[in-house]
Amino acid sequence: MRVVTWNLWWRYGPWEARRKAILAVLRELRPDVVGLQEVWDTRDSGGENLAGWLAGELGMHWAWGASHDPGFWQRRRLGDPAVGTGNAVLSRWPVAERAVLPLPPGDGDGGRLALYAGLDAPGHRVPFFTAHLSSATAASAVRCQQVTALAEFVAERRGDGPFPPVVTGDFNAWPDSDEVRLFGGYRTAPPVPGHVLIDAWDFAEPGAPSATWDLQNPYVAGTFGPGVRVDYVFVAPTGRGGLGHVRGVRRAGDGPVGGVWPTDHAAVVVDLSDEPTVDSASFSGPGRPERSGS
Repeated sequence: MRVVTWNLWWRYGPWEARRKAILAVLRELRPDVVGLQEVWDTRDSGGENLAGWLAGELGMHWAWGASHDPGFWQRRRLGDPAVGTGNAVLSRWPVAERAVLPLPPGDGDGGRLALYAGLDAPGHRVPFFTAHLSSATAASAVRCQQVTALAEFVAERRGDGPFPPVVTGDFNAWPDSDEVRLFGGYRTAPPVPGHVLIDAWDFAEPGAPSATWDLQNPYVAGTFGPGVRVDYVFVAPTGRGGLGHVRGVRRAGDGPVGGVWPTDHAAVVVDLSDEPTVDSASFSGPGRPERSGS
């Protein structure tokens, strides 16, 4: 199962050309599920939703979660009140259920949310989530509150099926930050006892380019640096051969398409096993064999 997470940079810059570049990248990747953040929506004024347009072009199902405070984005775009924002999920499989969690607000940075979509994949339900956390550099404490709420949201909806929860999103935080460590719960105490989520990038090839906020991107150049990975795919540990085990991870959308950079973020692409390959009961954690007496 191929999973992608991608921040689409709302309606900034050359958005009409950018959405064609976004579509081209997704067509090449052929994902099964995509978590999207900063998705624009103009249906209230007779327009369309970017995720809905992408889903139609790609032949996918989609789910939408609107921001409860779009004013933050509208003020940044010259006060345009006609453009909403939110998170979305694209899926090869039907969306059986959905839920939206408004996240605790930051200072002047409200309207962040998490979207849950229960996906009816062949043979099992996939509990899939995508989130967008506050972006202020000094907002680590706010993001810690947000990931605590997100962890509780995931725990409530992970279900009892065989496929582990998959959480995607733009966390606006460095990999070694308090909020990322807290959310994972395997480098510190987890917000929900017993609920651990592994950063899929732990399985990346050593030295692979990882920055999703990359100063090589012209939309990012000249902003606060340095380049860093702020976009994540998390999955609950199931063992080396179990459902949802990480088989590969890399960046995508990290260069121009026909001369146009798709967004200000690179995407993260993760391939997960969608059927057991070995007796996963003999493994625990992120691909480590379980030892007796430990």
